[in-house]
Amino acid sequence: MIARRDLFGLAAVVAASSSLPLVNRTVLAQEADPEEILLWPGDAPGRGRPSGPEQIGGEGAGYGAVSNISTPRMRVYRPDQPNGRAVLVCGGGGYFRIQLWKESTPAARWLQARGYTVFELLFRLPGDGWEPSAPFADAQRAMKIIRTRADEFAIRPDRIGIMGFSAGGHLAGFTALQPARELYAGQDRYEAVSARPDFTVLLFPVVTLRAPYDTTRTRREIVGRNPTRAAEDAWSLDTYAQRDAPPTIIFASADDATTPPAHGIMLAQALWREGAAAELHIFEDGGHGWGLGTSDQILSQWPDMFEAWITRRSFGT
Repeated sequence: MIARRDLFGLAAVVAASSSLPLVNRTVLAQEADPEEILLWPGDAPGRGRPSGPEQIGGEGAGYGAVSNISTPRMRVYRPDQPNGRAVLVCGGGGYFRIQLWKESTPAARWLQARGYTVFELLFRLPGDGWEPSAPFADAQRAMKIIRTRADEFAIRPDRIGIMGFSAGGHLAGFTALQPARELYAGQDRYEAVSARPDFTVLLFPVVTLRAPYDTTRTRREIVGRNPTRAAEDAWSLDTYAQRDAPPTIIFASADDATTPPAHGIMLAQALWREGAAAELHIFEDGGHGWGLGTSDQILSQWPDMFEAWITRRSFGT
């Protein structure tokens, strides 16, 4: 795990940078000693392991992102006044790092402030040497732990959603559409409940691994550089669209060069064809990896749009 001194050091760097949004400058300082839940009772199932200790990026595009995860776990954000809903949040990063600072942690804090009990997922990464199914096993397990322990957190077991950004959106979407996929063997009390989320929130998600959208790091980490078409189909979200999919809301920006809005359109259309409940919002600009966005961006309205959507769907307490 990340040493506390590393977190404090990074928090100091963040706080010193006046050009960064306030919500992001303070977030790592607040998380110096978070409440965490381990996903597995011993070694995590599956093949592989990182070659070094857990790390937090200190510069460039990986700033504030975690990698080399050996101990998959959830960070818990408890609200002062729980509303009965919970969200498992998955940051992006192409399955070789997890964007905590700019994606999953600010979203977790926003949800927490509005009464959600939030679980930020630190999942294993194929880019660290784990087998491709590892992050999906972690997400399934996390959903089952949350549902099993719902009473402890004042959560309704039928009001547990999943949210994901970019590659984390791919992870969240796969968990929502394939919750019963046998990815590991388990026999403890957590395995008695479903991993199916009750709602799904996807932000600039990776949906398809097929051409012409076959240039993502997600694709390379999950199926390699020269996969078969069967492998591409097996790990593309639209393959599994079905009528009983959890209600899904998707957000994207028109100028995203990493995961163009065609990804979100493809999944929304597949869900609509099956008669599933899905909603899609495409903003004019914003690029990729915008997290909560900034106050001068129209896309910064997405959290309130999500809140209106989930309330309108009678997911209230």
